[in-house]
Amino acid sequence: MFKHLFSAGIIGSMKTKNRIVMTAMGNHLANSAGSVSERDIAFYGARAKGGVGVIITECALVDGVRGKGNNNQISVAEDRFIPGLQQLAREIHRYDSKVVVQIYHPGRQGISAVNGNLPMLAPSEVECQAVHQPTVAMTTAEVSDMVERFIQAAVRVKSAGIDGVEVHGAHGYLINQFLSPYTNKREDEYGGSFENRMRFLEEIVLGIRQHCGKDYPLIVRLSVDEFLGTVDECEQGLKLADGVKIARRLEELSVDAIDVSSGIYESMNMAWEPSSFNQGWKSYLPETIKKAVNIPVIGVAVIRDPEYADKMIAEEKFDFAGSARQHYADPEWSNKAKEGKVDELRKCISCLHCMETLMAADMSPIPCQCGINIQSGRELEYSDFKQDGNGRIVAIIGAGPAGLEAARVLAMRKYKPIIFEKTDKAGGQLELANKPPNKEKINWLINYLTGQVKKLGVEIRFNTAPTLATLKELNPYAIFIAQGSEPIMPESIPGIAGQEVLCATEILRGEVTLTDKKVAVIGSGMTGIETAHLLAENGNEVSIFEMADTIGPGLYFQNLIDVMSHIGKLSVKLYPKHKLLKIDNGNATFEIRERGEKKEYKFDVIIICLGTKPNETLTKEIKANFEQVYILGDALKVGRIRDAMETGFLSAYNL
Repeated sequence: MFKHLFSAGIIGSMKTKNRIVMTAMGNHLANSAGSVSERDIAFYGARAKGGVGVIITECALVDGVRGKGNNNQISVAEDRFIPGLQQLAREIHRYDSKVVVQIYHPGRQGISAVNGNLPMLAPSEVECQAVHQPTVAMTTAEVSDMVERFIQAAVRVKSAGIDGVEVHGAHGYLINQFLSPYTNKREDEYGGSFENRMRFLEEIVLGIRQHCGKDYPLIVRLSVDEFLGTVDECEQGLKLADGVKIARRLEELSVDAIDVSSGIYESMNMAWEPSSFNQGWKSYLPETIKKAVNIPVIGVAVIRDPEYADKMIAEEKFDFAGSARQHYADPEWSNKAKEGKVDELRKCISCLHCMETLMAADMSPIPCQCGINIQSGRELEYSDFKQDGNGRIVAIIGAGPAGLEAARVLAMRKYKPIIFEKTDKAGGQLELANKPPNKEKINWLINYLTGQVKKLGVEIRFNTAPTLATLKELNPYAIFIAQGSEPIMPESIPGIAGQEVLCATEILRGEVTLTDKKVAVIGSGMTGIETAHLLAENGNEVSIFEMADTIGPGLYFQNLIDVMSHIGKLSVKLYPKHKLLKIDNGNATFEIRERGEKKEYKFDVIIICLGTKPNETLTKEIKANFEQVYILGDALKVGRIRDAMETGFLSAYNL
């Protein structure tokens, strides 16, 4: 099955068992000093065990003083880090997988606070418009010193028994900054012409070849298109024609493979895509590079399905199918694909929880996490599924993500979970989250969870809300309450019970369909914005009102930028700083907070999206009548998919 994907591959002198590459992605698992940690070894080892052919580590530091991305990042800046890399190599080699270490410097995209509060080094004093850190142009001597740092880092990587090295020239980091006319304004031999902008990378590549030998596998990752047209900098950045030119020059320099990506921090959604980006959307990038060079090309393009990856290789879009987030979400993806168990794949839904937590990890107690795989990055803590359930019954109220995840883990531990679901289908809040435009990937999670509980023989009693008597008759060992949440409809707002007033769930469930209406959406959380998107696509004239100073307060910026770009094309009107005071027959009165004045707007329909609150049906009675009661997901505290999945997993794992 998938004969192209599972055919042997060659990158220079490195032979691989298949064409699957886990591309580099930060995980915040290294020891604080920069050495490879036991968590790192367990994390990457799980992906090797899961069948990945080539694992490329997170970007590793070549400068431990002024080149950090975060405080828990692998370093190859000194010899003392070699033993940890050796351990990592041994673990990955146990499973006949190859390991490549990616080396980098963040340049202007680094954070000063984790780099001694010093300004970030860059080819020119061009501040990154995403992180806004102090930036200083490197002297010619500093450039030469940095070249040597990259070379010595590669020497350490080789000496540790790592199979190859990848030089990170993508995503707007230091090497990319030298390559791009957007960030390189130098007037010395490292700036200006194409040849001069290439010089920094050329010297690194030639130095690695000289010190590591012509047979040591050397890969370069490139953003072959910076997509700065998406942020109105279309005349300044690298475009695909430039990427082709760079790739051809690297082939002339005897680089063994090109790892094709795109985007920089200013155009971040073109590098780490939100959910609206379809599988394969940028496969034309590696395809174009592959046509231009005669060395292997690794391609990334929101690859989730092995059938799709196999097809892309067969059609010569690329030679190796790369993904980071997919293998983060499911370390067993490769083995499942090889064994034909495609219905058991836990496909990444592009929720970007990993990126959000990684970027905040240095300032938050929450480490980098996967939104749908609680074990990811925590393989050491959550690997012992004790099979001690002995067939004891656990009642689960609700078949949303928390209830389904709990049932999956309980069944693996040999308990007998029985799920009560008041509707006719599983999914809970996921069956609302999948309704707005571009949210079809949510169905992948629903299918995975429902498929797993079916495979494990979990009983689900649909259209059944258990009574206290039913539960007592069942006599369960424990009860998990995962009955979700319900919309908040503030009774303090006069007129909120009016006939023209609806809540978002009525729209998302399809209970009410609106077309050609003038609609107000009150509240700009993600549910509000996505409901507005759905309504606007259905031909309604939509306005969003938000009491806070900005639309989408508290939302992760990548997801917010993405959805706002779509509703902007649909002429959705935005009204921040508007507090709803009353509703009267379609007339909505607001207080404009910054001015304290009142203003009235007329609508056909008003949609309330002011959040949800835990559903507490029977909660008190159940807790009063049963000893072991656990509350999961939104029924405990309203949150995101990760919160629901985590409470379900941990409650079942620790029972």
